[in-house]
Amino acid sequence: MSIQTIKMPDIGEGIAEVELVAWHVKVGDVVAEDQILADVMTDKATVEIPSSVAGTVVSLNVTAGQVVAVGTEIIHIEVLGSAQAGVGATVVPAPAAAAISAAPAVAAAVAAAAPAATVSTASAAVAEVPAPEAAPAATKAVPPARPVGDLPIASPAIRRQAWELGIDLATVTGTGTAGRITQEDLDACAKPGGHARTSAGFDPRYAQRDAEEVIPVIGLRRKIAQKMQDAKRRIPHFTYVEEIDVTELEDLRARLNAQYGATRGRLTLLPFLIRAMVLALRDHPEVNARYDDDAGVVTRYGAVHLGMATQTTNGLMVPVIRHAETLDLWATASAVLRASEAARSGKAAREDLSGSTITLTSLGALGGIVSTPVINHPEVGIVGTNRIVERPMIKGSLVVARKMMNLSSSFDHRVVDGMYAAQFIQKMRGYLECPGTLLVA
Repeated sequence: MSIQTIKMPDIGEGIAEVELVAWHVKVGDVVAEDQILADVMTDKATVEIPSSVAGTVVSLNVTAGQVVAVGTEIIHIEVLGSAQAGVGATVVPAPAAAAISAAPAVAAAVAAAAPAATVSTASAAVAEVPAPEAAPAATKAVPPARPVGDLPIASPAIRRQAWELGIDLATVTGTGTAGRITQEDLDACAKPGGHARTSAGFDPRYAQRDAEEVIPVIGLRRKIAQKMQDAKRRIPHFTYVEEIDVTELEDLRARLNAQYGATRGRLTLLPFLIRAMVLALRDHPEVNARYDDDAGVVTRYGAVHLGMATQTTNGLMVPVIRHAETLDLWATASAVLRASEAARSGKAAREDLSGSTITLTSLGALGGIVSTPVINHPEVGIVGTNRIVERPMIKGSLVVARKMMNLSSSFDHRVVDGMYAAQFIQKMRGYLECPGTLLVA
C-alpha cells in the first residue's frame, strides 16, 4: 500500500496558476484510473484533471474557488498494489502516508465544502486533458457502483443545469464512463414523469419570497467579473449610437432564404452585420486593433478575427471566427452557428476563445433600444445590435412603415477618435441600408 500525491499539472501556454472550480470526488471515494477528479480554470477555459491511478481518496488539499500554482499538491490517493505513478503524481513513503491518513479534520473540512461549491460552479468551455491509453481489461480497475446520496460524477455545465432545474444529481443514473452523468441522462430526468427528485424537496420556482441564496463567485463567473472590471477600469469608453433602416435588408434576407434556404441554409441578420463590419474595416483599420497599454503599443490587423459575444447557461463567452474577411454570407452563417454551438455546449477549446481583434454583440429580440457594450479588452472597439422595430418614418413626402434598428458601439478613446468611430459606423450603415453592395463589394 502507498499514498500517491497528485499535483496540479502544467496546463501549458505559460500558465503559472489556475483556479480549482469543482471537485468530482470526496474523501473516501474509490476512483478509477483516468476518472475525472476536478475541474480547474485558466484565463481561457476549463480543464478536467484525471486520476493517474486507481485507489481511495485520502485527502483533498485544495478547496473549490482556490487559486493554486502549477505543481501544488491537490489530492492524495491510497493505491493498492504496485501501481506506477503517472504524470503529475508522486508516491509518498509509508511513514508520510500514515501522517497524511491521520489528518481527518482537514480532509473532512474540504470534503464538506466540496459539494456546496460544485452545485454553483459555472463552466462553459471544457478542454479535456488527454488520458493515457487504456490498460488491458484484466488490469484496469473497475469503479464500483455509486450509491444514492454519494457525490455523482458530472461536468460543471451538467451540475449547473441540474441546479437550475432543481434536480438532485444523486438520484440520476449516469450512463457515461465510470457512471458519469451525461446530457442525455439529465434530459431524461427533466422530462415529464422523470424519476429525479428536487434537491430541496420543492419546486424552486415557488420558493418563498424571503428566501436567500449565497452563490460563491468562482470559476467562469469570477473570470467574467474580473475581465469586465478590468476593461472598465483600464479603458476610457465612449459610446456611439446610430439608427439604421433595415427594411431593404430584411426584404433581401427573406428573398435569399426563400430561394436558397433549403440548399445553402437560412440566413439570420448576423451574417449581414458581420459582412458590413468586415467591409467597413477595410477603410478603418484603426478599429480592428488591440492596445497593449502596458507596453504602449497599438497593433492593427489586416485579418478580421471576429469575437462573437455569446450568452450560455454558464455565462458570457466570446468564441472567435477566424479570418471573417474571407467568408461570404453563407460561410459566415455557418461559422456563427459553429462558434455559438461550441460555446453553449461547452466544447469550445481554449484557442477558440482567444485572439479576437474586434467583437460583435447582439441580444436579438431582447436588444432594447440602446445599449452601452463593454469593450473586450485589449480590443479597441465593439459593435452591438438592438432589436428591430417597425415604425412610421418620413420618406420623401410620405409617411411609411419602415423597419428600424440601432447600432450601439463602444470605442477606446485612447486609440479611436470620435470622428473615426462615427465614420466607421456610418460606413456600416451605408452597406446595411443598401444591402446589395454586401454581395458585390
